[in-house]
Amino acid sequence: MRYEWDLSDIYSTDDEYKRKQDEIRDLNYSFINKWKHRTDYMTDESALKEALDEYNYIFEQCGTDGDEGYYFWLLSQIRQNDPEIKARLNKIDEFSKQIHNEIQFFYLNICKIEDSLKERFLSYPPLTPYRHFLERAFRESPHILSDKEERIMNMKVNPSYYFWVQMTSNVLSRQEASLLDENKNKVKKPFSAMISLMNHTDKKIRDKAAAAFNRILCKCVDTAEVEINAILYNKMIDDRFRGFERPDTERHIQDDIETSVVDTLIDTVSSRFDIPHRYYKLKARLLGQRHLRYHERNVELGGLNRDFSFEDSLTLILKVFGRLDSDFSHFLNMYINEGRFDVFPRKDKVSGAFCAHHLRRHPTYILLNHNNRLDDVLTLAHELGHGINNELIKSRQIALNFGTPLSTAEVASTFMEDFVLKELLKDSDDNVRLALMMKKLNDDVSTIFRQVACYRFEQELHKEFRQSGYLSKKDIGLIFQKHMASYMGNGVEQSKGSENWWVYWSHIRSFFYVYSYASGLLISKSLQRSVKKDLSFIHLVKDFLSTGLSDSPRSTFQRLGVDINKKDFWINGIDEVEELLNQTEGLAKRLKKI
Repeated sequence: MRYEWDLSDIYSTDDEYKRKQDEIRDLNYSFINKWKHRTDYMTDESALKEALDEYNYIFEQCGTDGDEGYYFWLLSQIRQNDPEIKARLNKIDEFSKQIHNEIQFFYLNICKIEDSLKERFLSYPPLTPYRHFLERAFRESPHILSDKEERIMNMKVNPSYYFWVQMTSNVLSRQEASLLDENKNKVKKPFSAMISLMNHTDKKIRDKAAAAFNRILCKCVDTAEVEINAILYNKMIDDRFRGFERPDTERHIQDDIETSVVDTLIDTVSSRFDIPHRYYKLKARLLGQRHLRYHERNVELGGLNRDFSFEDSLTLILKVFGRLDSDFSHFLNMYINEGRFDVFPRKDKVSGAFCAHHLRRHPTYILLNHNNRLDDVLTLAHELGHGINNELIKSRQIALNFGTPLSTAEVASTFMEDFVLKELLKDSDDNVRLALMMKKLNDDVSTIFRQVACYRFEQELHKEFRQSGYLSKKDIGLIFQKHMASYMGNGVEQSKGSENWWVYWSHIRSFFYVYSYASGLLISKSLQRSVKKDLSFIHLVKDFLSTGLSDSPRSTFQRLGVDINKKDFWINGIDEVEELLNQTEGLAKRLKKI
């Protein structure tokens, strides 16, 4: 079995790279030269259909960066500090942006289609595959700038945003510390491995890891302060030019979701922070402590000491996927056989985990930092959920509809993750069951309540920056601790050093991204409930996961009888978390653990 990515399917030699760049340029400029000076597609449905078919073909074959963009980006994630890869990526990005700037006239012109003609285009049957693509363009049109202004916006992304974020990520990735391993021996561990060690059941190991982690964050916080202010300033400028009154409005438009839906979600979840307050107090009592230190939030209870090798994790997940649907296990076997996983942590590899895709025809790749813990099993299931989502969309959608709105991107991942955890609950004795139920609660609290608290932190961060013009590391730390304390309650101490934990939290750099974890899991709970009642409902789940960008999330859910704009929908999901908490407290009392 391969434990590192096999990227040979997308790239082989530099000679091929040169040839493919020529193909990318030829295909894009053929389209540009044909349509640049035409406007008939802005008034004539059949002309728009012809243009969109050709535009879609470009994104099926190469987009603006083709195989090379995907290949070298993947390499950059496992060799973060390789200057040759950085240089190559910069050249590819420059090439891609040049083409993007030349071809963007087409999308900008679609956005400018007269209001009086829009319904005619949307109701034209041959344009049905592109209907929602057009709806999204029409919704975005008030915030679209002129062609020249959009070119400037495209060209400044790297120096005003990406390079700043990459700087902090690279500085963190270079850090190492001597820590205790499972056998209490001191070994050098990369930064990416420390988070797992902070969750260790041995308090000495996790406290040592936390001390090293906090020292690294303290060392890097001055760099991160400048970085975060730079990208907050850049965001403020962008919002002013585009006419966004709220910092999060752009995210909602990009995610194809109404601001009112997100506001309802955030308000509803925030109103039930009593649930995580109770959970953390219960966890502290089960660990024999008055309260948890900040880094101890995710510590597993005793009774889950079994190591899960990567092979063990695959075996368990294959069993679960096979029971749900044969396509799910087929996709996993394909990933195993085709080298789609990069499994273990190592120096210069990015921390965390992700599932990567690019063009519709490209293979999906999954990055892990597997440390043989229970968390790693669930992380694998989570990322495979994204992978399955990708494969289902590929099977039914055109290139322009390949992808998921962020508002629903976490549905598949949490759906698969929860079914794997439920499998672990089967045939477990009461002590193991308690540990697993606490584990499930921990995931729910982190995915729903913690992410909503982070969203509120982001809201205040942007607001305070726009009022003051600059935020010191102390300012940011105080805002961060305020919102973390709001959902954690008195059960978790805002320990010294925790004020810097925003430094490594990459999601706050992808502005207002985090709400999607909460929405994804709460929506996923609705689908899980239906599948548990009737396994044949899995076919409707697959239909939902196959939708991609061909319809809005709200419309997609309405076909399943779900209105995500209603507070009651979100409350139903939260009630399930509270019910599990009630059951867990009851079991702990029966076992005389509290």
